[in-house]
Amino acid sequence: MATARPASSEASASAENMVEWLVAPGLVPYPDAVASMEERVAGILAHSAPEQVWLLEHPPLYTAGTSAIADDLLDSLGLPVFKTGRGGQYTYHGPGQRVAYVMLDLAGRRRMDLRCFVRDLERWLIGTLAEFGVTGMCRAGRVGIWVETNGGEAKIAAIGVRVRRWVTFHGVSLNVAPDLTHYQGIVACGIREHGVTSLAALGIEATMADVDQALRCNFDAVFG
Repeated sequence: MATARPASSEASASAENMVEWLVAPGLVPYPDAVASMEERVAGILAHSAPEQVWLLEHPPLYTAGTSAIADDLLDSLGLPVFKTGRGGQYTYHGPGQRVAYVMLDLAGRRRMDLRCFVRDLERWLIGTLAEFGVTGMCRAGRVGIWVETNGGEAKIAAIGVRVRRWVTFHGVSLNVAPDLTHYQGIVACGIREHGVTSLAALGIEATMADVDQALRCNFDAVFG
């Protein structure tokens, strides 16, 4: 894989589709991230701000999507739990996990089809994983991206989105090298039969900058 550009807090835009890319330094508190997404979505709807992909990491926390079941929070492990308007159930965010919040206008130059958008997010993640020699897979009835592990399957990337007047927000998370023990506090995405994994757990050494470059390189092929 080509040498990755270093992560930066500077915003940049793809010349092809004019989507702004922002890489946040440090750990972004979840409420701050939601407030920033709300502001950007309002700007996109008002045609005063460009579409954006925001790459960041959160401090350790759990989020409960609109379909979350109370019993799936097994033990908060002392971590904060945030109710959120995205689709899906419980998930974990923390250092070593790349979160990509995707704010696109489906009513503009894109297809007004939420299922198609989710499939495109899946394609984007699968293409990104392929950069590291990892075969990502979709599974019927199981949202997210899965990989084979020692005779079984484990989730390596999660998807949870929200749409307001055809502008998307929230997005995806890809496990690079997070503390996987934190997943023990929840039934991740409501799925009890399979576990979670990461690039590091698969024996792949990748920096966050490597992952960011792979995400950027595969984005235009799917969403351009």
